Amino acid sequence: MAHRREHRRDARPGTPYAEALAAFGERVRLVKPAQWDAPTPCADWSVRDLVNHLTAEQLWVPELLKGSTVSEVGSRFDGDVLGSDPAAAWTVAAEAARTAFEVPGATELTVHLSFGDVSGQYYLDQLTADAVVHTWDLAEGIGRRARLPAGLVEFALGEYAGYGDLSGSGLFDPPLPVPDDASPQTRLLALTGRRDRP
Repeated sequence: MAHRREHRRDARPGTPYAEALAAFGERVRLVKPAQWDAPTPCADWSVRDLVNHLTAEQLWVPELLKGSTVSEVGSRFDGDVLGSDPAAAWTVAAEAARTAFEVPGATELTVHLSFGDVSGQYYLDQLTADAVVHTWDLAEGIGRRARLPAGLVEFALGEYAGYGDLSGSGLFDPPLPVPDDASPQTRLLALTGRRDRP
């Protein structure tokens, strides 16, 4: 497991995870009916695929924080989890995930992920950073410029910078070069193989 700093933050309103969920949800509600099949910066993912991925990711949270293993959850959240109302499905999943992390001691729990056991704090930080970057992806997919909140950019940049070369995971494109004076958002996106728009 790659080493990175411990942020020691929780999921209450106003914290990075809650902010990241809110930022993504704001873009979900902007998706027009004709845009669900539009491409995104994530290779092979449409707007609907991207929203489905993040929604399923949140659906896992209450289960994993209860101590369930990946094999115990099984295929419950595979396939389409959005149904006929993607925005509503996202809202329900995000609220349940945020609430699960608000339980006292949630960040101290041992969470059984596919690659091994981690702390609840590690899991929370990983989810937060993922939501931040995918908020930009979603905004791009629906044709809206995304200036991500500065605090979330700083959080995700600190998180991903500690993982080393992200492309080695197979989940990211290789990092892109950026000028020395690049903004934090541009550096964050480049670290995850994305090119920020000027």
